[in-house]
Amino acid sequence: QGRMWAYTVGFTVLPHVGGFLGWFMNRKEIPVWYEKLKKPSWCPSQKMFPIAWTVLYTGMGYASYLIWNDLGGCNSKAVVPLGLYGAQLTLNWAWPHFFFGAHNLKMALIDILCLDALAIGTVCSWYPINKVAALLLVPYLGWLAMATCLSIRLWKDNPEQKPGKSE
Repeated sequence: QGRMWAYTVGFTVLPHVGGFLGWFMNRKEIPVWYEKLKKPSWCPSQKMFPIAWTVLYTGMGYASYLIWNDLGGCNSKAVVPLGLYGAQLTLNWAWPHFFFGAHNLKMALIDILCLDALAIGTVCSWYPINKVAALLLVPYLGWLAMATCLSIRLWKDNPEQKPGKSE
């Protein structure tokens, strides 16, 4: 019983680790670079992002525990559902480095489009295993949809400056 509690906490906390590291490594770029980007009127307030990601990462992490538990741990049945989850989580964690760290809006957009496909694949692979786990990812899919639209707008509205080219 005590070991299962540790697994529950571990799976639930795991997504927060990469999210925190992404924020920590890029936090100085928010006031310096991000605030100067042209953003659409529907862009969420900066105060919304940590709240949203805390809720989303907690739901994702707990859902991944449910899948892992229902499949009996890491075994051949878990390769696809947990592999998709791990792949999308990796792209999720990579996005801040492309966007804030490298200021590469195009790579950030490519990343989030691939992330969308993997997140949808994750939900589809989880639904037959545990409907609650799949449904816990629905708010994440909604947030990703908004974030993808925002990434498209930021990429289109903030053309990258080419060396030696003036506008």
